[in-house]
Amino acid sequence: MATPTEILIEVARVLEGLQIPYVVVGSFASSARGVRRATVDADIVAGVQVKQVPDLVKTLSSLDYYIDDLAARRAIESERAFNAIHLDSAFKVDIYAARDDFSKVEIERRMPENILPNSDTIVYIATAEDTVVAKLVWFRKGGEVSDRQWSDVLGILKIQKGTLDYDHITKWCEQLGVRDLLDKAKSEA
Repeated sequence: MATPTEILIEVARVLEGLQIPYVVVGSFASSARGVRRATVDADIVAGVQVKQVPDLVKTLSSLDYYIDDLAARRAIESERAFNAIHLDSAFKVDIYAARDDFSKVEIERRMPENILPNSDTIVYIATAEDTVVAKLVWFRKGGEVSDRQWSDVLGILKIQKGTLDYDHITKWCEQLGVRDLLDKAKSEA
C-alpha cells in the first residue's frame, strides 16, 4: 500500500503533467520546515482552472483516486478546497484553488524539496515564512484553539530562527490580520 508521502508525490506529478502550478502546504510543509508530525491528509494550493478539471479527474481516476468533477468545479468557482481520495488507502489530498494574492505568492516562492529518502523525487513545498503566515491564518479561522497549528508555528520559528525573512512574514501577517498572533508566537518561541 502506498504511503502518504508517495500519494502526495503522485498527485504532485499529475498536477505537473497537466501544467498546473502547485505548492504543498499544511502539515507536510510545517514538518519539512519545523517539527515533524503525523498527518491525516495532505494540503496543496494549486493554480487549477475550471477548464482543467476534466483532465485532472480523468488522470487521477485512472490512478485509483476518487475525485468528483462537479465538486471540484464548484470548489474552484467558490475558492474552496476539493479533494482527491486515494482509494486503496483512503488517504485524502485537499486541493485549494489559488485565487487570492497570498496563495499566488506561496506558489511563486515555493521551494523544490526531496521528501522521499533515497530518491531524487522533487515536490514543491511552501517556504518556512509562508507556512508560518498560513498556519497563523488557519489558527485564527479555527477560533485560535488548535494546538497543532500553534505548535507547528512555534516549531518553525524555533528551528528556522536565524534564517527567517521577518519582513515578508510581518507584511503578510499585517495584510491578513494576524500580526498579533505573530507577535505572540515570536515571544513564545
